[in-house]
Amino acid sequence: MAPHRRSRPPSPMGIRTPAIATAALTSVALLSQTANASPSEEPRPSLEEVEKKVGDLYRQAETASEKYNAAKEKTTKQKKRVDTLLDDVARRTEKLNDAREELGTFAAAQYRTGAAAPDTASLLLADNPQDYFDQTQLMDRLTSRQKQSVDDYVTQQTATTEKRQEASESLETLTRTQSSLKTSKADVQRKLATARDLLSKLTTEEKARLAAIERQKQEEAQRKADELARQQAADAERRRQEAAQGTGTSTGSGSASGTSGSAASTAKADKALAFARAQIGKPYVWGASGPGSYDCSGLTQAAWKAAGVTLPRTTWDQVKAGTTVSVNSAQPGDLVFFYDDISHVGIYIGDGMMIHAPKPGAYVREESIYYMPIHSVVRPA
Repeated sequence: MAPHRRSRPPSPMGIRTPAIATAALTSVALLSQTANASPSEEPRPSLEEVEKKVGDLYRQAETASEKYNAAKEKTTKQKKRVDTLLDDVARRTEKLNDAREELGTFAAAQYRTGAAAPDTASLLLADNPQDYFDQTQLMDRLTSRQKQSVDDYVTQQTATTEKRQEASESLETLTRTQSSLKTSKADVQRKLATARDLLSKLTTEEKARLAAIERQKQEEAQRKADELARQQAADAERRRQEAAQGTGTSTGSGSASGTSGSAASTAKADKALAFARAQIGKPYVWGASGPGSYDCSGLTQAAWKAAGVTLPRTTWDQVKAGTTVSVNSAQPGDLVFFYDDISHVGIYIGDGMMIHAPKPGAYVREESIYYMPIHSVVRPA
């Protein structure tokens, strides 16, 4: 009978089961693939995301453009003030030198006669002549003509010092405004570059789809404009009938045809609209106010200037430069402002339509006022 054999426990270094070995090999393969794989790219944005992003960038760029316009206008005014102050300082310095020269003349005469030359010399070197007079008896030893010379010198020195300080403060303000101007300009350029980059990555098919989405927006905006035109026409007819029957009162609410309001206001609006129509087809360029290109507020400012009405440069100031009216009461020539931040403006032409400089890459054109969310309508004149 064979001796009984004991079974040994498996060695830690022994052979693994086939299942375990297979799992191990699979893990090694996966780790190897992971190590050799290139970093994953960011997911490509959808067309809707691109459209929204580009639209947001254009809006942000337009807001930055208005900030640029405000800083540019302020810079122009401040530069004129600084130039005026510096010219004034130069004139006053010349007068101060004349007064100092006259004091020097009688100081030399006093020196020749041995009278009070040191006092007069100290006067010319004094930081504050008036304090010097308060501490000496020089005035008691001067003739009336010499006293007048001293008075002129003190007056000129005080005025010159004040003007120099004012000029210095104005220069500092100008420097800050110029810095703001550069910041706004860089902000516009950065946002427009980002928008161009996003659009450049679209395929031909995506660009076609984007154009289709744009057409849908235009058609919906036009539908709303047609509704407003019908409503305004109905309101105008109702007012005409009431006037014919002697039962109505003039509300001054206007109409699509622009027959309400004073003849002078209508004439100005007609001139503004004629100018705006003549600009159709010219390119939108941020910061431009004509004659070859415009941004939105540059166009409305130029149009009303042609009618003899001065408007501020930015949308934020133009919205305050007239009387606010309802959208239903809008008349040709009125300014229509858009978005909560009032970053865009167009000039109303009637029937729910406007002329405006839309955005980078576009041209001055007619468009429904409902293409963008309306903020308010303002009548400049």
